[in-house]
Amino acid sequence: MDPGDPEERPAAADPAADTTGGQDPRLFLQTLQTLWSTRELRQLREEAWKGFATLDDPLATLLDMLDASRGFRGRGPSLEAWVARELERWLQAQPRPGPTQGDPALKPLQVRAVRLLTEGPLSLVEPLVSIFQLQDADRSPVLAHIHRLHQEGKFKEAIVLGTKLQLQAYLDVEKMCVPLLLQDKVDLVERYVDSLPHLQRRLLTLMDSWCQPGFDIRVVARRYLHVPLRLERLSPRALGRQVLRLLEQFGLDPALCPSMLAQQRLAALRYLCYKRLVERSMSQESWAELVQGLVAQDEWLQEQLLQLLASQDDVAMAAQCALDLSLPEERLPATVVAEMSQLRLQEGTAKAPSEHRRDDCYQLPIAREDIYFLASWEDLARHEDALLQPGQVVGVDLEWRPSFGAGGRPRVSLMQVAVAGRVFLLDLPQLSSPAGGQAPRAFSQLVSRLLSDPSITKLGYGMAGDLRSLGASYPALAQAVQKLQGGLDLLQAHRQMRVADRPAPAVDGAAGPRGLSLLVQQVLGKPLDKTQQLSNWDRRPLGEEQLVYAAADAYCLLEVYWALCREPARFHLPGALPWSLGLGCSERCGTQEPPLQKVSASPRQVCSPEDAAPEVPAQAFRVVCDNMLGGLARTLRCLGVDVRVLHSGEDHRQAAECGVSQARLRCGICQCFTPFYNQITFHRMDHSGSIHWPLMDTQAVVTCAATKEHRGGQVARQEGRVILTAGLPYHKLRAQVGAGRCLAVDCSLKAQQQAKAVIRHFNVRVTPADIFSRCQACNCDQYLRVSKDVMKQLVRLSVHPGGPGGAGSEAPHSDGEQETGSALEEAPEGCTYDPPCRWLEDTDLQTRVPATLANGTRLQLAGIPAGVLRRPRLQHFYCCTGCGKVFWEGSHLARVTSNFQEVLEGTPRPASGPS
Repeated sequence: MDPGDPEERPAAADPAADTTGGQDPRLFLQTLQTLWSTRELRQLREEAWKGFATLDDPLATLLDMLDASRGFRGRGPSLEAWVARELERWLQAQPRPGPTQGDPALKPLQVRAVRLLTEGPLSLVEPLVSIFQLQDADRSPVLAHIHRLHQEGKFKEAIVLGTKLQLQAYLDVEKMCVPLLLQDKVDLVERYVDSLPHLQRRLLTLMDSWCQPGFDIRVVARRYLHVPLRLERLSPRALGRQVLRLLEQFGLDPALCPSMLAQQRLAALRYLCYKRLVERSMSQESWAELVQGLVAQDEWLQEQLLQLLASQDDVAMAAQCALDLSLPEERLPATVVAEMSQLRLQEGTAKAPSEHRRDDCYQLPIAREDIYFLASWEDLARHEDALLQPGQVVGVDLEWRPSFGAGGRPRVSLMQVAVAGRVFLLDLPQLSSPAGGQAPRAFSQLVSRLLSDPSITKLGYGMAGDLRSLGASYPALAQAVQKLQGGLDLLQAHRQMRVADRPAPAVDGAAGPRGLSLLVQQVLGKPLDKTQQLSNWDRRPLGEEQLVYAAADAYCLLEVYWALCREPARFHLPGALPWSLGLGCSERCGTQEPPLQKVSASPRQVCSPEDAAPEVPAQAFRVVCDNMLGGLARTLRCLGVDVRVLHSGEDHRQAAECGVSQARLRCGICQCFTPFYNQITFHRMDHSGSIHWPLMDTQAVVTCAATKEHRGGQVARQEGRVILTAGLPYHKLRAQVGAGRCLAVDCSLKAQQQAKAVIRHFNVRVTPADIFSRCQACNCDQYLRVSKDVMKQLVRLSVHPGGPGGAGSEAPHSDGEQETGSALEEAPEGCTYDPPCRWLEDTDLQTRVPATLANGTRLQLAGIPAGVLRRPRLQHFYCCTGCGKVFWEGSHLARVTSNFQEVLEGTPRPASGPS
């Protein structure tokens, strides 16, 4: 029951009906104290609301109670804080208003409330501010208290108090927000500047200054040595995404953040160079057009582009790019300039035929005359019957011009609808203008009828995202996702195939194509040709290659669908495709884990017994991951698997061992120049162990992708580990460690799905006893059991309870967000977490202040909430001897057991475990 809801509130007593002259406050509090001790919440609330109505002065009584009590000053739930919240709700439900600003009786109460506010926990802030209208009270004591909290390192308490009392105008936004940003508590910062545009601009200007090239966030962090920081969340790329998100959320001009925009454009330039110069999956014409629009007259970006081109091995390719962009020859290498002269003599005719047709890719099986370009309402009327024929299956896709600037979704330019034997290309810019004209009405009506007809099966790949983009581009179709009936997203089928981890026969799905192109390759034998994907789809007329690409992108959905329907078992799909994927469901893709196969055998068995790999116990299974798979690594450690993660620091040490001279800007082995793109290098994988130096920073040692590949193979061979990789060098790694010892992981899956795929692929046996048998943070499997009394002593002796060392495994409850009755929750029944470990003894401690184990590991006590130490049923804690992380019994084990139930052996009823 929540008395904040009208239906659940106790009936408010009529004060006029009280003939006793007011209830004795002491008796009232004694009654509440008795009910609080029995944890009878319903009766407690009813008694409180009745008592409030009989008090002569409820506001003064509340202040008297808080003055007389010390219980509310703890971090756990208290009767006093609970009474304050209930009184706030009771006052809001009264028909007669309470005292208002200017009332002489209110001012002395406000003075007392402000004093209590500076002494009490955050749980009192909101009710006291509301009850006593403290927004307009004397601010001096509260401001002094906020400054004192800041000096004591209680940054969250300071910013919450300033936000609740609306004191932002009297506080320095940088001083208040910087420590919260360093702790990755952006939500508190957002609430602090909410509805205050001038503060929002100052905040974004500050964050943008951190995006400047060469800026070191550690310089700022040195001012907060005793605060557990999250600097890994403030990398230039992650910080740029945060700035862009806040720009859109606050509705501010992107020009406010020039550093972020420059970083974003540089990342886009590097991406385009990779697509054209290394991957060669983009046409020269499209590349030149997009790069020209991106670089424009920006001299700094032009310099970056020149460096990228100068570092290329392929002189002919670099010369063609420089020629198309009219780059200044005096800033290019002589070899490139000479090649440009040769190209001019050839008058630009020496283009590779593969730019126009690639026989190794999927070919559109219909004739060119069966591709129809519809640009008017007459065109739509002429082909309406073919588009809306009941009972048919259609493939739907969208195209838009790539957008690399700040802003929302790009405007959709083309909609493709494929039916058997034909493809219709709808020219959306032409069909949507003029606004309110006949063409826009005909277009929106046709698309709405197509999407809402349940008899027409609509195929897509990531369909919900496409439809949201369509709705954002054309308001008349804003409800496209909600209108969809009879939709079938082949992305779900692809995920089922990959969860089963059984690629199509004779197809290695580990590297190369991704997304729809990979699905087409797995099912039809050849990938899609994506060279036109990033072309300018706003251009009119569209090029011939663009028209064929757009038609193929939609028609391949039909051919994939027909193949999966013919042979679902071949692709390890359960039954007929429409039924297995829920035909007619229009839910957002990607928000739920795809359903697993329904087979009569054990849920763990996804292949025939003769094909299954030998069973491996979880604690005997050892893997090495690259640093792109951090979530998978933590999840596998949660299941007891020994996981080694290759961090970038290890690559640096490996580079140093190779003894490359710091004065050289070439590859240490092949002598080629190599550009660097935010830790992703575009060096071709034709050698291993190659060491490269960044062109812009000669002080940092950086390795190329081949070095990381070499390092992963070296660790796997030396330690007998299986390699899990999300990067490009899968085939090279597999060659180093042999068959069955390397697996490419699909990054489009969530960590839980990735872990299940790995468990099934290698036939790993996971039991409930394996869960949390290994530290998720450091991979150590040695714990010490600590009694609650000893842990209380160690926490009390901690000199800096908020100092470095990280947080415990369960985030502390926010005093300002304490839920009523949270102390009454009981742990679920069942088996408890009981890892095989010994008790902490005095000899295990090197020092008690700070608490440090004999091996030098410092216990991470800062994140243990005081409320956890007061839990009556919690008798002991566990600490990791490797990193000092502290664990305690909570509800985490129940959640993990439930999430991985289908891959666990001998799963008992979910129970409590370490949080």
